Amino acid sequence: MAARALVYRGPASSPGCPEAVAGLLRTSRWDFDVRFVGPREELPLTPDVLGGAALYAQPGGGELGPAYRRLRRRARAVREYVAGGGRYLGFCLGAYLAGETPGFGLLPGDTDRYIESPGATVTSDGDAVLRVRWGGLRREVYFQDGPYFVLDPARGSAEVVAQYDNGLPAAVVTRFGHGVVGVVGPHPEATADWFTDVGLRPPRRAATDLGLDLLDRVMAA
Repeated sequence: MAARALVYRGPASSPGCPEAVAGLLRTSRWDFDVRFVGPREELPLTPDVLGGAALYAQPGGGELGPAYRRLRRRARAVREYVAGGGRYLGFCLGAYLAGETPGFGLLPGDTDRYIESPGATVTSDGDAVLRVRWGGLRREVYFQDGPYFVLDPARGSAEVVAQYDNGLPAAVVTRFGHGVVGVVGPHPEATADWFTDVGLRPPRRAATDLGLDLLDRVMAA
């Protein structure tokens, strides 16, 4: 039986984001049975449903505060799922939600807005093409006001998978309890239409391999 991967879809996500994450998971080597969870989905975001999943993915969305208010009642379930050995994969807003001001508190530290960081190459909250250094290679990815990660070594170790041009962490893998957390500020799951729909030129090479690399690191950890 294929391992189940859950992708949140609901008021704390933006249209197209859950579907892009689900599409990425379906192309992976992990042979997932991908299902959506949320208030209007067949599967609710509950401890029982999470308990049967190999992975829970939180996609991109709108502003952090309103999103967390919509998910606040589910925060304990998500924390307990990961602490008990589950895996969390967060993209953009999903990465912000892995932090703690506000968020699920899954990181050894917190998140902050890249566009407000010293030396940021993108300073607007609009859609943009951003360069990151991923595994030693410079790559272009879709970006829209994603976070960087403020890591505190005293609270636990974390692997920095990718960095922004100013050196701040853009993608991180870490442990929480017995589980694993992978988060990324940009959108490596973005397809070509994400760029063209807002008048941006898609990169010559899609970044989906970066999203799959982050997924592999989370699954193999």
